[in-house]
Amino acid sequence: MRIVLISGIVFVHVPHDPANSPFLGSYGFIDWIRVFLGDSLFRVGVPCLSAISGYLLFRRGFDGFHYGKTLRTKAVTVLLPFLLWNLMFLGFVMIAQSLGIGFGYLPDVINATPREMASFAFALEDWPIDLPLYFLRDLLLCLVLSPVLGILMQRYPRATLIVFLAYAVLPVPNGIFLKKSILFGFSAGIGVALHHVNLVAIDRHAKAIFAVVFAATIWLSVGLYVTGPEFPLWLDMARSLIALTGILGAWALSALLVGTLLGQRLSRGGGLSFWIFCAHYPLLIVFWMIWNRLGIDTYPLFYVAAPILAIALLTLSHAAAQSLFPRLHAVLTGNRIGGKARLSAPPSMQASGTAKYAPQQR
Repeated sequence: MRIVLISGIVFVHVPHDPANSPFLGSYGFIDWIRVFLGDSLFRVGVPCLSAISGYLLFRRGFDGFHYGKTLRTKAVTVLLPFLLWNLMFLGFVMIAQSLGIGFGYLPDVINATPREMASFAFALEDWPIDLPLYFLRDLLLCLVLSPVLGILMQRYPRATLIVFLAYAVLPVPNGIFLKKSILFGFSAGIGVALHHVNLVAIDRHAKAIFAVVFAATIWLSVGLYVTGPEFPLWLDMARSLIALTGILGAWALSALLVGTLLGQRLSRGGGLSFWIFCAHYPLLIVFWMIWNRLGIDTYPLFYVAAPILAIALLTLSHAAAQSLFPRLHAVLTGNRIGGKARLSAPPSMQASGTAKYAPQQR
């Protein structure tokens, strides 16, 4: 599911200027499609990816969880790629802005204060310069807190999820997290792993579950399109809540995909999905700068072409890097080699004879 979710996230980050805001309704139905994809449907990606990470971390239970080893491993697979991708883009922006290019497209890093520069580089207090990498930053926080989250989810799972759900949905301060839904998703994944929740049991209802979640995103997009860009509080809370239900919707979709040829091909895209996630935003910004230079007024053409072209180019560059510069590719992808390693199913699923549908394969 990672490659599916991350491909959707690419559409969330397609840039536009105020004159091409989808909430102006200048392009009618096309603008609603933009709201549906970018502000509703594909917003489920972040909490879903968080849940996957939390599940995989505790899939062997507490006995198989080693905090020190986890931090050492994640320093290579998460922290190092975060720093490399973000600092490379920061360097690119600094060079471009020093030449008078890129102002108005990205924050002013040339005149930034040291405190602002610290956030651009390391996301200490605010968004990193490579915006989508906030997910890796918040994921690192969850990993640091993982023993505490694991204990809470083992002893008080319902109360913990209720508190984290309220934190994610209600208009309360973010605190140390940039995206509140990440904490809920990560903890939900931990709970599924520690309590051996047999999610395969709900696969018989996969079509109905996916249909309900999909319908909810359509309903949400209508409300957002009518009221945006400044949403009423109740609708903004509904948007956060529906994004969290996407965790269940993504599982249902995986049940529909896992036995198909497409699903098997997607399951081998581990390194590619991470490559697309880290590199798509800088590429989309470059496309947007070029597009504005061309002076073409038909924004819907850019909205459709930019993410498709970005995914295509990143797929080619990933293959080239893997072939020509394997060591560099390994560092930039956190040693993700494309999903060749297969993980064993939890004992509860092996006992029920459903190991072939183990959630790790999704």
